Amino acid sequence: MNKKNQLAAINNSGKSYIIYKSQKGFDLYTNFSKKIILNNKNIKTFLNKKNKRKNKETDLFIGFFGYELLNNLINVKIPKQKNVNFPKGIFYKPEKKITLSNKLDFINKSPNKKYRFQININKNSYTKIFNRFKKKIKAGETYQIKICTKYKTSSRINPLDFFTRLSKSNLAPEAFMIKDKNYSIISCSPENLITKRGNKIFTKPIAGTVKKTKNLSKIKALDYFRKNIKENKEHNMIVDMERNDLSRVCKVGSVKLVKQKIVEEYKDLFHYVSLIKGELKKNIKNVDIIKAMMPGGSVIGCPKINTLNLLNEQEKENRNIYTGSFGYIRFNGDMKFNIIIRSILNFKNISEISVASGVVVDSNANHEFNENYLKAKALIDLFK
Repeated sequence: MNKKNQLAAINNSGKSYIIYKSQKGFDLYTNFSKKIILNNKNIKTFLNKKNKRKNKETDLFIGFFGYELLNNLINVKIPKQKNVNFPKGIFYKPEKKITLSNKLDFINKSPNKKYRFQININKNSYTKIFNRFKKKIKAGETYQIKICTKYKTSSRINPLDFFTRLSKSNLAPEAFMIKDKNYSIISCSPENLITKRGNKIFTKPIAGTVKKTKNLSKIKALDYFRKNIKENKEHNMIVDMERNDLSRVCKVGSVKLVKQKIVEEYKDLFHYVSLIKGELKKNIKNVDIIKAMMPGGSVIGCPKINTLNLLNEQEKENRNIYTGSFGYIRFNGDMKFNIIIRSILNFKNISEISVASGVVVDSNANHEFNENYLKAKALIDLFK
């Protein structure tokens, strides 16, 4: 059976499976022998458990931490919010791994439907929140804060169809999908938060977005970012925060910028990106790394803890997966995690897309509101 038919067969079998972007293509994980639903009580036990190695490619747990779970792990409390009771985190133990190329082929035979999205914060409400946070910035309570907006529609979707089309139109280095019996996630996340190999650790903050146009090339985008005071200020703050986060678990003097302020290109936009590396201290555990690095600062703001408290007091809906983290923990201790952005969560036949843009003292409410839509557009287009 060729890879194309194999993918269709797995999808049609009713089995749960995960697809995750690899360097050369995609890795598909299935035949799960364990499914661990995380909560605030069992997460530390899960992270500290020693798993027996069998020297297999499937010696790992793969899955996600939700936003609420990560807040609780670092003792940041979330007030009561509107909640759809989606799990706080789920990890799977696969027994089968299939390597796939960058070109995923799947033909969807379901009929096309029209979907109408509703936004949870309109422009007027967004502007009021924006102005409230601007005052917090001027008062010195935060330096940058990310306002989240959520797009929702009632829908039954085929996640593999969506992910296949997304991978062709907007391939991202941290893309993934999960298809389980009662939910699915489709993501074109561009941002790596943690890559740990042995005692080496890397993080790749993204801060800075500009819309692609016919006249804006990658080189011109870099020139735009370099000359834009607001984008540079935002980027510098996030890089400094993530360097600081890494320094909590790394040897003194080992945290360094490998790549500083480069441009990455995506379907509808360009991003401003840096790469940071460090060398871990002795006796640092994975739970220590996760507590230091998550939730990722580039999608929250800074300083992280105070900004999280401001966000959580403001937001009326649970973020679920958004600004959580997806990835894997190998039995040898290595791990890789992204930041869950640019994602569709489909649960109880409701699809939700959450996005956020950064507010600093120089920000403009109209620009940031429109930037949120720009970030959601590649996903909303999948429903057309």
